[in-house]
This record gives sequence, structure tokens and C-alpha cells, in this order.
Amino acid sequence: MKFIEARAAPRGFTLLELIVVVAIVAMASASVTLAMRDSSQILLERDAQRLTVLLESARAQSRATGMVVRWQPTATGFAFSGLAAGGLPSKWLSESTRPVGDVTLFLGPEAMIGAQAFELTDTSQRGSAQAQNVRIATDGLRPFSIRPLPLQAKNTP
Repeated sequence: MKFIEARAAPRGFTLLELIVVVAIVAMASASVTLAMRDSSQILLERDAQRLTVLLESARAQSRATGMVVRWQPTATGFAFSGLAAGGLPSKWLSESTRPVGDVTLFLGPEAMIGAQAFELTDTSQRGSAQAQNVRIATDGLRPFSIRPLPLQAKNTP
């Protein structure tokens, strides 16, 4: 009597099936990433980066014209005094971005200005454990940049 050896059906997935599944997962994760809205911290950092560029632009215009330029926040955004009206934007990207405290910056016309620093905060996160501020500063010679906050400022509510 002859024994017929039955072969077991192959188990597992084919390479093509695995590639299709990976492609579907990749498309799903990409669509979720694109659908997610910016967090308030990202918006605050974008406002800070944009403001550093605007401050340096105003500083350069101050040196070019020989006029003193002053930056200060307003109820609806901020203003550059001493520049032509409408020359630079005057609104925050996020409506909840505000400077901490009373801030006025003087941007020239000298090449070296005094050291200046201030913080921006997201007012929608005030009192939250996730609330974080961003510090913008210059030593008077280098351009304005985003700097790390001192340790004691990070721990205070």
C-alpha cells in the first residue's frame, strides 16, 4: 500500500500582500498627519520665528534710514513705530499669542543696540500644565533669536 503524502497548504502572507498592507498603513498615517491641526505650542513657535525675522528686518530698515524704530504690542497685534505704515505685518499668526508683561523694543539705528529680551505666551494655554513660553532675545550685537528659558521661569505657573 502506498502512502500518499499530503502537502500542507503554505501558511503566511505573500510578499505582494505584505506590500499592499504596508502601503495602506502608510497612506492612512499620512492622511492622519495631514488632518491633524497645529498644536498651540507649534503656533507659538511659528509666531516667535516670524517675529525674530520681522524684528531684524525693522532693525535693518532703521539702520538704512537712520531713524529710531520702536516695536511694541498693541491690542490687536503689534506695531513698528518709525517705519512707513504698512511696511511690515502687524498681526500675530495665532490670535492667542501675546507678549508677557509690558514690552517695548528699540531697534536702532546704531549697529549695536542694548541687550533686549522678552517672552511670548499662548493665552489659550494659560494655567494649563502644557503651557509654555518662548523667549526672544538679542545681546545687542547678534540678531534676535529664540533662546531657552531660564530654569526658574519654566517651573513657575
